[in-house]
Amino acid sequence: MRRAAVLSPPITSGVPGEPRHSDWSTLARLLPYLWQYKWRVVIALAFMVGAKMANVGVPLLLKELVDGLSPNGGRNLAQAGGNEVLQAVLVVPVALLFGYGLLRLSTTLFTELRELVFAKATEGAARSISLQVFRHLHALSLRFHLDRQTGGMTRDIERGTRGVHSLISYSLYSIGPTLIEVTLVLTLLAVKFDVWFAWITIIALVVYIVFTVTVTQWRTQFRRQMNELDSSAHTRAVDSLLNYETVKYFNNEEFEAQRYDESLERYRKAAIKSQSTLSLLNTGQQLIIAASLVAMLYRATQGVVDGRMTLGDLVMVNAFMIQLYIPLGFLGTLYREIKQSLTDLDKMFRLMEQEREIADPPDAPALHADGPPTVRFENVSFAYDNGKAGDAAARRSILNDVSFEIPAGKTVAVVGPSGAGKSTLARLLYRFYDVQQGRITIAGQDIRAVTQASVRRAIGIVPQDTVLFNDSIAYNIAYGNPGASQQQVEAAARAAHIHDFIVSTPAGYAATVGERGLKLSGGEKQRVAIARTLLKNPPVLIFDEATSALDSANERAIQAELRSVARGKTTLVIAHRLSTVVDAHEILVMDGGRIVERGAHQQLLAARGRYAQMWSMQQSSEAHGPAAHA
Repeated sequence: MRRAAVLSPPITSGVPGEPRHSDWSTLARLLPYLWQYKWRVVIALAFMVGAKMANVGVPLLLKELVDGLSPNGGRNLAQAGGNEVLQAVLVVPVALLFGYGLLRLSTTLFTELRELVFAKATEGAARSISLQVFRHLHALSLRFHLDRQTGGMTRDIERGTRGVHSLISYSLYSIGPTLIEVTLVLTLLAVKFDVWFAWITIIALVVYIVFTVTVTQWRTQFRRQMNELDSSAHTRAVDSLLNYETVKYFNNEEFEAQRYDESLERYRKAAIKSQSTLSLLNTGQQLIIAASLVAMLYRATQGVVDGRMTLGDLVMVNAFMIQLYIPLGFLGTLYREIKQSLTDLDKMFRLMEQEREIADPPDAPALHADGPPTVRFENVSFAYDNGKAGDAAARRSILNDVSFEIPAGKTVAVVGPSGAGKSTLARLLYRFYDVQQGRITIAGQDIRAVTQASVRRAIGIVPQDTVLFNDSIAYNIAYGNPGASQQQVEAAARAAHIHDFIVSTPAGYAATVGERGLKLSGGEKQRVAIARTLLKNPPVLIFDEATSALDSANERAIQAELRSVARGKTTLVIAHRLSTVVDAHEILVMDGGRIVERGAHQQLLAARGRYAQMWSMQQSSEAHGPAAHA
């Protein structure tokens, strides 16, 4: 248990902790999405009113039907003559029965028409919000995605999308119609009978609503706790399954199961508490409903005995109360679900409020480059912010006053120990982060002054850690150019020396690579990454340890191909293995975030400095065994 307590992460959602907005504010944000379908909203409301008017007409017709068959009515008909009696008995009830059936059908018909008309608005709003959140998440900085918890965040998006449907369904299909029906019933009772019928109904409704809202608000904390624990369990499960190999390496299946079970146990306790309070709520609601029904029926029965009301009136009052209290019986559930839907929707809206740390300036132009551009780092300093933005004490300095140039069509290599800041150069060039000092230019244009999309279109990268989509090999290669033909995909695969492997598999290019490409070896994944970058064919290339997962024979073949591909392109090579960069136009040696040496391979060896020491160590290591990384 102590081990689990140390390793278990805190229970958090996918959204950074922020105070939630008010329910009205959340509704106000939802309305513009629905108002795109304003005519459907108006028509749906008209059908909703029609359905409730038909529903209210059912008890009225039922009263006429009962009164038509009552003894008093029969005696009056008998005095008029036998034939008239027979005609009335046969015609009047049959006509009322047909009318009763027609009203019942109209209620269902109007309800279904309302749902049919409004379905496009509901689905359209859910689609628009989900797509906007998805696009916004892709627009957020790398810093946000490094801090997020994927399982919790995807759960928030899933619940938020479902919340749109629930909110519209419960408000438009349940709360709205019930309010219309209550208004119509109270008006009829007050006009047709004495005002006490309306007062009893109003008092019962007020007590019912106050009780329901009060208890439901008290219960919301348990429901919220359930959702947080559900997100926590989901996050832990997803994280464990994504790291399946690591779990196996350390034989920690049971440990992961215990951690997951701890989350499930906390969720179980919260669910039981939530269900207990729900039972209390339902019991209280039914007590209020029963008391009001008894009061209403007692007054109606007394009216029949006193001759002020007919049996049909008694039946009508009873039918009204049943129709009215059946939807009210779900008010607690509706209120809770609406509150929960608003909470879930608010979480999804808060994802859209996450600040875009790296944003394009207004009316930023696209990057323009005729042929291979020159890339310059001019006095660049950068530090990762591990705390609050602007907190200098929390920053971890990575680059310090770094300046160099990659001439158009040339290759510059960066070498040095781990943590020297080499891969950060690639991240800054891709503008995953903005520099805190200095600037980076491509073809003389500051990359902060042009659109991010145009910068990234101009750059292709083969990363050290290749992550593939859980799709086919062809899809992953074609990701470099989604419009490429199958012939172009195969040509890129041949250039990356992976075509023969692909065609040797039973499914060929249709073979799936598994989650994060786990079905492929490290070398195969890296060659797929090389192939998709070749297919993109950008003017600027970044090779970040592009051959680190390859064996010596394949490395030599790929290196020759990469040199061929890089010919005529502006190329930045990041490497540990110095033998892969000997042909570079210039080699930069970095240490501690600074460039400590620079020059061509032979110049650096002749200088007998840091580079010469690294070269000597690697040559000695390779002479005594497999190639080693510095």
